[in-house]
Amino acid sequence: MSGATFPKSARLLRPSEFNTALRGKRIGRGAFFMLSRYIHYSSPDSTARLGLIIAKRNAQRASSRNAIKRVIRESFRARRDQLPPGDYIIRLHQKIPDCSLTALKKITRQEVDSLFDQVK
Repeated sequence: MSGATFPKSARLLRPSEFNTALRGKRIGRGAFFMLSRYIHYSSPDSTARLGLIIAKRNAQRASSRNAIKRVIRESFRARRDQLPPGDYIIRLHQKIPDCSLTALKKITRQEVDSLFDQVK
């Protein structure tokens, strides 16, 4: 097991945190997901934190939404130490295709990894 973790302090939890983070700069946009980042200039010891917005209208089935969130969290957890400090929001902006969960996880992982690769 690797040393990468995803503690509660690495998550955006309150609506006010999401509202602040959504005012940040858009890093990238893929076919299904959009990545935004808000940088905290006031706290130099902050770390990367993640917030997810996966709307029911874009992913109808709960199992699909949960699989998407699980894959995104895993990708973030694995590269959290390499990301610059800030609040990151990943939003599903396009309706997902009807496909198997395995294919959905593969699509999600590829797109999210490419979005995180765009972060400088």
